[in-house]
Amino acid sequence: MNQIDLNGKTSIVTGGARGIGLAIARRLLASGARCCLWDSDRAALESAARELNGLGEVHTVVVELTQADSVAEARAATLQLCGSVEILVNNAGVAGANKKTWEMSPDEWRRVLEINLVGVFLCCREIIPTMLEKGYGRIVNMASIAGKEGNPNASHYSASKAGVIALTKSLGKELARSGVLVNCVAPAVIKTELFSQMTQEHIDYMVSRIPMGRFGLKEEAAALVAWLCSEECSFNTGAVFDLSGGRATY
Repeated sequence: MNQIDLNGKTSIVTGGARGIGLAIARRLLASGARCCLWDSDRAALESAARELNGLGEVHTVVVELTQADSVAEARAATLQLCGSVEILVNNAGVAGANKKTWEMSPDEWRRVLEINLVGVFLCCREIIPTMLEKGYGRIVNMASIAGKEGNPNASHYSASKAGVIALTKSLGKELARSGVLVNCVAPAVIKTELFSQMTQEHIDYMVSRIPMGRFGLKEEAAALVAWLCSEECSFNTGAVFDLSGGRATY
């Protein structure tokens, strides 16, 4: 594993209690960062903290990312615990049910958009002012190839991730001269607990689109995110980094 220097940095990883978020937290800790896991599942947070015990300084905060007051309280709690925040990884997300667009209920549509897109906005809204005070920060938003291409039977998910990509580009331009850089990662299929929400037909469809013919690994996503969180990432902002096994070549 290549060593990335994140010593002295405090990171927030949303959805950090499992899956890609937990893998990202592990890699950030290995690089010397403090890590504060934000998640709505208290039991999963406690389990993740036990799993990461001994790798570095880990804190947990229970937060509902779709509620502005809850995110504000999580920010305050994190600053009280850590004193500052230099890294924000907006990883939390849900896949939602696989249905034709016209077969979805408004509540099904809104839930995915609220968690995947509004949650990213609320976290950025709270943390960016803290980064601006220091004149330094790294924000990494987890998007998806679905946000670039649009997956059938997943229009809510695809639309939410397209929104994350556009939000990243807007923020990158707004913050370009501030010392706060904002980028996003667009994975293809990375096997996580989200697969339990998908049909096998949908999973097979996604894998069939990948020239390498395999799922991405959580550790591969974490490695890219760790670099994007580092000072070595210094001339990239508002950018989309594909992690697709050859699916995306544009």
